[in-house]
This record gives sequence, structure tokens and C-alpha cells, in this order.
Amino acid sequence: MNRGFDYEERIDLRGEGLTLLDHLVARYRHSDAREWAERILAGCVLVDGAAASPDAVLRRGQVVVWHRPGWEEPDVPSTFEVLLDDPDVLAIAKPAGLPTLPGGGFLEHTLLAKVRALDPAASPLHRLGRWTSGVVIFARNPEAAADLARQFAARAIEKRYRALASGAPERDAFTIDVPIGTVPHALLGTVHAASPTGRPSRTRVAVVARRPGTFLCDVRIETGRPHQIRIHLAAAGHPLVGDPLYPPGGVPPPDTRAVPGDPGYFLHAAEIAFRHPRTERRVVVDCDPPLGPR
Repeated sequence: MNRGFDYEERIDLRGEGLTLLDHLVARYRHSDAREWAERILAGCVLVDGAAASPDAVLRRGQVVVWHRPGWEEPDVPSTFEVLLDDPDVLAIAKPAGLPTLPGGGFLEHTLLAKVRALDPAASPLHRLGRWTSGVVIFARNPEAAADLARQFAARAIEKRYRALASGAPERDAFTIDVPIGTVPHALLGTVHAASPTGRPSRTRVAVVARRPGTFLCDVRIETGRPHQIRIHLAAAGHPLVGDPLYPPGGVPPPDTRAVPGDPGYFLHAAEIAFRHPRTERRVVVDCDPPLGPR
């Protein structure tokens, strides 16, 4: 069991005039009206620091806090390696299966929580999907965070991924320019996928080794769309081996029950390069792939 969490929000125009119950049902759709009414009546939801009734009408500017009790989180890998440790930057080797940030039922079983046990000021500059392993960099002070954030925004930070894909590409190096946008999904409403109306996206692929029916490749992304590597390789006819969501074409089947956080594929963030925020020297952090396909 974790220690629970306080979800706090300030009411804006979208919530003004709604009852507390109606607002919570619309805001947090994981629970129905009966469950929210029980929480409100039990005193787990406060409005401006005081208990309220389910039919209390909300006003703009009020602060609503939901005191969520502790819950049992799924098991995750508990160890990680520190690749770089200096006064400004931490680089961590995240294992597959460990979420980077809270969400989807995870709060303390995350890389963020584990790194902050070492340094409470550490702040991640980017994230990896739960089942993607590899290097994640953290800033250790506001100055480093601002500098590295500018480098990310300017696309000055270089990242190389290692992936195990299916098929046999004709060329040893190729570029994928398929736009990425949202498409309907039976469970989530929408999910990112290959889409003619999506945002421009570019991925460069270099074959490292060929095997019967599969190949290892190094991947560099010039844009940072959600699930870009998985979508682009699938769109090119080479989905990641074991990917439960993205088949050839890069669009999930209309009736799929798979979601982006499902496991099964092999994707590893193998290298990141950036300009150090204090010394201004170029730093390259390598992260060896875990045992398994290489």
C-alpha cells in the first residue's frame, strides 16, 4: 500500500455552476456517481478546506481536494543504475516495466519516486514508456532544468534507440515521414497512430543486424510524437516484435483491447547527448541494452 495522494484543483469556468458530484463524475471518469457520493459523504472531498455535500454548487476560484486513500500498486522492478552523477545532472538507466512518472495507478512505484529518494530536487527532463528501458536524464537544480529544457525545445538533444523489429527491410538505412495523430480507440476514446491528418513526424532507421524474420536497428527521432518509434516502424511495415497495439500500417485495429502501456515489445533508449548546462561541454551518456535481444 502506498501513502495515498491529495488531488487538488481550482474550479474554473468548466466547473462553475456544477454540483460537486457532477463535477467529480465528469472530471474523474474512473468512478461512477455512487462511488463519488460515498467519498463526499465520508469526508474524503473538501471544498475550500471544509466538508461539503454532493449537491453543493461550485463557484469559480474554489479549491477542491480529493484525499485519495492509499492503494496497492502493481509490482515493478525496484533497482536501477546511475549512469551520470554530477551536481547538475543525473542520468539513470530505467528498467523495462518501471513507469517514469505517476499515472495509471502508479504513484510511488515510479522512477521519479525512486530517484527522488536519492535527491528530492531531481526533476526528469523527458520520459520513457513503461516498457521502454534505457537512459533518462534528471536536472538537479532549476538552472540546469531551464537550460536542458531549452535544449529539448530546440531539438538540440540527440537520442538513439535500439529496437527489435519484424520483417526484412530492403535498405540498411531509411527515413519514415508518416504523420502521427489521434484515431479512435475502443477503450481509451483515442490513441496516437499513423494518420494522414496528423502532425509531421520523422524517424531515421539504421539496420544493425539481420535475423530470419527480424532485425535489430538503431533509431533516431527528429520529432517527439507519442509512441513515434512504434508507430513509424509499424507504418513502414516493420512493427516492433511483440507489439500488441501497432500492427503493420501503424493503426490499431478498431476492436483492439490493447493499450499503449501493454508489454511485449523490445525498445531501449541506448544513448543521449546534450550540452552540459554548467560546463557547456558535449556529454554523451551510453546505456547498454538489458540482457535479451541485442
